[in-house]
Amino acid sequence: MQTKVDAFTSKYPGRSRVLANKVHISQAFLSKGSSVRRPENAKEFAAIWDTGATGSVITKKVVDDCKLKPIGMAKVSTAQGETTKNVYLASIFLPNKVAFPQVRVVEGNITGDFEVLIGMDIISQGDFAVTNKDGKTVFSFRMPSIECIDFVKQRPPGAMPQTISSTPKVGRNDPCPCGSAKSIKSAAVSKLAFS
Repeated sequence: MQTKVDAFTSKYPGRSRVLANKVHISQAFLSKGSSVRRPENAKEFAAIWDTGATGSVITKKVVDDCKLKPIGMAKVSTAQGETTKNVYLASIFLPNKVAFPQVRVVEGNITGDFEVLIGMDIISQGDFAVTNKDGKTVFSFRMPSIECIDFVKQRPPGAMPQTISSTPKVGRNDPCPCGSAKSIKSAAVSKLAFS
């Protein structure tokens, strides 16, 4: 039996520091069979992908536009601290008909012009790859996961092997090698101040 694989690719004209695309959101529903069709009433929103987020997040605008009803509350940890937020069950439709008919999402604030944050709850369902060949970012996602992507083992013919430096990297807060007992950062500031 062959596995049905759903996938999409987003391409950017240059090197991108943000992975973003358009997604559609609707109220959650039970899907019948392997094909999930996007409902006519699904709304389009700008989404940002974040591998540092455990779960997916939607804004109040998404909640209101899609008429979502809370199914519970959850404690959420952010850079601003811990808070309690409403949890919703929603359907998320990624580009090229990649669909998640029932996803638990938390209501929250998202920086920038985004209304949806795609977190590891979705990313971990498949294979996620980002490349920057010729200074152009290409981001691709497929589900389910069908193989291990290992860039070390899949090195192209003629490519140089990976070089590993034997010299340890010195961090900003590591002790200065000059013996002053200050961190590298403090020593650099002192040097600038008294030069």
